[in-house]
Order: sequence, then C-alpha cells, then structure tokens
Amino acid sequence: MTGPRRRVTQRDIARISGVSQATVSLVLNNRLDGGVRIAPETQQRVLDAIRETGYVADPVARRLADQYNRIIGVFTYEPVFPSGARDFFHPFLLGLEEQAERLGCDLLLLTSAPVEGGRRRMFADGSRIRLADGCVLLGREVDRGDLERLVGEGIPFVSVGRRDDAGGPVPYVGADYPAAVAALVERAAALGHKRIAYVGRGEGPESYADRLRGFRAAAAKAGVEYGRIAAVAPEPLDAAVAGGVTALFLEEPADAPAVTAWAGARGLRVPDDLSLVALGDPTRPVSIDLDVAGFTIPRREMGRQALDVFFALIEGAETDVQRLLPCEQHDGATLAPAPTGRNRS
Repeated sequence: MTGPRRRVTQRDIARISGVSQATVSLVLNNRLDGGVRIAPETQQRVLDAIRETGYVADPVARRLADQYNRIIGVFTYEPVFPSGARDFFHPFLLGLEEQAERLGCDLLLLTSAPVEGGRRRMFADGSRIRLADGCVLLGREVDRGDLERLVGEGIPFVSVGRRDDAGGPVPYVGADYPAAVAALVERAAALGHKRIAYVGRGEGPESYADRLRGFRAAAAKAGVEYGRIAAVAPEPLDAAVAGGVTALFLEEPADAPAVTAWAGARGLRVPDDLSLVALGDPTRPVSIDLDVAGFTIPRREMGRQALDVFFALIEGAETDVQRLLPCEQHDGATLAPAPTGRNRS
C-alpha cells in the first residue's frame, strides 16, 4: 500500500519552472500590478507547472493566500494587557504590532481563555484559537501540553522565546542568552574575578536554564570558580561573600535594589567591593538608581521576527524557523576589577 501523496508546494512549482518562489507567488495570486513585471514566457512556465502537478485542482488552492484570513492570534500565559511603556512585555507587543502592519495582517488577542490552576488554558472549552490562522505564544513559561498539541495537530504557531522540543521541533524566535551571559563572565574573568555566583532559579523557563547554562560553561572555560544562589536572601549572600565571591550575576535584574541594599547594610560598596551584573531586562517594574552592567534583550526585534517566521511556516517558505537573536552588551558601572585581598588563590 502506498502512502498519501505529498502535497505539492510553491517550492516545488518554483523548482519545476526554474523561477523563484516569490515569482510563483506573484503568478499564482495574480499580483502583477504595482510595477511588477514578469515575462509572458515565464508566467506560462509557472502556469504549465501548476497545471501539470495539479496544484490548482482544488479551486480553493487556486489562490494560496485565500486559505488564510490573515488574522494571527496572540496567546499569553500571563497578564500582559494592558501594557505600559515600562512593562517587560511592551517591546514584544510593539514589534508584533509593527510587523503586522507591514505584512497587512491583524492580531487577535486571545484574552478570554479560562484560567485553570492559576494559568490560562489554550484548548479549554470555548477557546477561540481556531478563529485565527494560528498563533504567537508570549510569556516566560509555556504549557508543555499545549505545545505538544500544537505540534501534533500541525497548528501554525511560533513562540516568542526559545522552547525545547515538544514531540517535534518548536518554531521560535528567542534571545541568545548563553552567548550574552558568557560574554559577561569572560569580562569578569578578565577583570580578575576568581569566584563568581549566579543568583536565581536557573531552571523552569528555558530562558532561565539558558542563562545558567551559559554561565556555567563560560566560568568553567575561563577557570573561574562559580556557584549558584537560589534566591536573594541575606544568609546565602553572606555565605557567598564570606567564601570569596566578588561578583554576583543576577538572573532577575529587578533584584538589583535588594542586593545593593543588602550590600550597603554589610558595608560593601558596589562595585569597589562587590560587582553586580544584570542578565537581561527587569521583568517587573522597579526603580534602579545604579547603571548596572549587563545586556538588553532584543524584545522588539523578537516580536517582529516572530511574525516573519509565522508567515514563512504557512507559506512553506524556506527559512530558519528557530532563531536566536544576539543581545546587546551594556558596560554599565557595576562591573569593576576584583578587589585585592578578597580573592583566594
């Protein structure tokens, strides 16, 4: 018994007719206006290939774009609407909005999903996800069951933020946290820091795990002793400093005021006695007086490229659907040479 026949794609038509996929799309969708010119013989080659392969046997497929209503759902696992300019999610939403306008599509905010067990459920009764062509997932933590169902049912989607495989590859646009953190560890090592500590969970969301992974790999490579402090609390911080730690790498930059307050109460000056490094942008509103060294997450660009990946998926275009974007390093004023007399050999 033979298996089901593979669906003919625009890529196949382009290969058969010897043209680009963009040319096939223009011919197929009758978009030859706006100054676009395609030679009649080229158009005929494309039409012949379409006819020979049966690509337009179904009238609905005669215009590929008509299969979609150009409405993209945006599903969030945590509250992000309304979003103020200082909110962590605001740049992501700006990027999505800007790119949606450029691509001529609309965004459908899937905010009515019921909350079960403290989290929104994508496929609960009454879910409106299928009103859209697919969806963009936004949030630090994503439900694994939802990811597996999206992958398993072939629903077009893309995650803003790297995600582990879920029964298959997950399309995403994320930040390259391992590389960004590694650059800061290398900088600390070059400044003479021999003992450093990662402050945070380092587990759960992929973004946390990626930070810790980059931290450990870079520290080991640089020959720097390292440890992890699970949470900002006086006892473990006191123990770290007593053990010779001279630089703290904060998973959550919003913890910087609490850490500097603790340091001040111990008579430690930042950065003369103790350096601080922020691994990204604060995820909660906080007033930070210090110019903390670290990096910024390309949140706006992640939102933009998420829609690029989404449309590449539904159009069958050849492109990288798992993207990691570089973070921008920020020198700041809180990463200084290691204090003399505190590092142990």
